Amino acid sequence: MLTLPPYAEAMDITRLPLFGMISRRMEWLTTRQTVLSQNVANADTPNYQPRDLKAQDFRAELRGQSARLAPATTSLQHQTSRMLASPERIEKQRPTETTLSGNSVQLDTEMLKVSETASDYQLTTNIYRRNLAMLRTAIGRTQ
Repeated sequence: MLTLPPYAEAMDITRLPLFGMISRRMEWLTTRQTVLSQNVANADTPNYQPRDLKAQDFRAELRGQSARLAPATTSLQHQTSRMLASPERIEKQRPTETTLSGNSVQLDTEMLKVSETASDYQLTTNIYRRNLAMLRTAIGRTQ
């Protein structure tokens, strides 16, 4: 079992910008996997329209961290960034093919999205683990 020094016990790593972004990405991927699995489960449901989550906006993530990441300007001629965020929501997909029953779920497309989402989740998990290992090394803990 990993024991942390007294000063580190109160530290919440999700407060660190990188870990907060990773946490939000994992939540988004989990929600997307749920939505896609509902599409697959309803592949034979009459009039069912497939849904997906709106893609995450990296600029919006950075905007959320802008106070910590804002560059210092020493001249009025320096450019500033304007990052606009759009809210995350579930949206209906445009049907490319529709069956006679009105269902427009294409299993091959949905399964490809499920696979991509699982791959992205694995990548995000690996990034999380590597950065956590780096923090442990920095504080002198290797376990």
